[in-house]
Amino acid sequence: MGVGAFLVRRLVGFVLTLFIASFAVFSLMYIAPGSPLSFVLGPRTTSPAQIAAVKARYHFDDPFLVRYWDWLIGVLHGDFGRSIVLNQNVADLITARITTTTLLVAYATVLFVVVGVALGISSALRPGVVDGSITVVATLAIATPAFVLGTVLITSLAVNLGWFPVFGAGTGVAGRLVHLTLPAVTLAFASAAYLARITRSAVLDELGREHVETARSRGLSEQTVFRRHVLRNALIPIVTVTGLTIGALIAGAVIVETIFALDGLGSLLVEAILKKDFPIVQGVVLILVAAFMVINLVTDVMYTLIDPRLELGADPNT
Repeated sequence: MGVGAFLVRRLVGFVLTLFIASFAVFSLMYIAPGSPLSFVLGPRTTSPAQIAAVKARYHFDDPFLVRYWDWLIGVLHGDFGRSIVLNQNVADLITARITTTTLLVAYATVLFVVVGVALGISSALRPGVVDGSITVVATLAIATPAFVLGTVLITSLAVNLGWFPVFGAGTGVAGRLVHLTLPAVTLAFASAAYLARITRSAVLDELGREHVETARSRGLSEQTVFRRHVLRNALIPIVTVTGLTIGALIAGAVIVETIFALDGLGSLLVEAILKKDFPIVQGVVLILVAAFMVINLVTDVMYTLIDPRLELGADPNT
């Protein structure tokens, strides 16, 4: 498949999927128990005039599909509506917090990729004590919940030792790095362990293949054999898992941001859900879905960059 055809096909799929996701996201307010009007008015006593004003403001008397279409057109123009509780534009609230979440996920991604791949390669190339130790640690890390690890890190490294701030995202490059270190470690911890196990398995599988033995028989050095014939082919499952894991990190950021009191999209989403502020929930969820779809697209392109023999859009595992 050519690059142009691949991009057109993925773009069409992206638009259709996002359209379906937007419909599901907009329906949240109407699927949840209770009427949308009750979410807006809350528990306070209201007069018929106030109810009529709220209905007019949110167009509750319009048909559902008309309201969805108006909301969708607004989203396409960067207007996600207005917060029910905060009475602010949802787009402004998302813009103010998206930087923190982006930096947190990017930081955690760098950590889990570097640590996971390094540990996985070490485990595969050094059987025995090193392999066994890494496997045990990785198993324990995968089984450790993020909220438990976050609490331990805050208590030990932030409160008792004072090495890191307890909460907040910080300001400036250095300040943000320091403030986001513990949250990023918490977010990346289990993912690094999982990637280490995937890397170990992929490298061991490639080491046992016939073309590796052929390369060795030709007199190539072990370093050259590993770089050209082992690592390159092992990168395919590693990239696959990395792409899926980044999507999981976006979802996991909700918990981590709440633990460390970060002003990101995750904490905004939790607050909005607790307060039943559905315009914020709709906007944040749609942004997260779009981000996950972009990551999948980048992962597909990475396959071809790693191995040009793979066609764009082809399944690398077949």
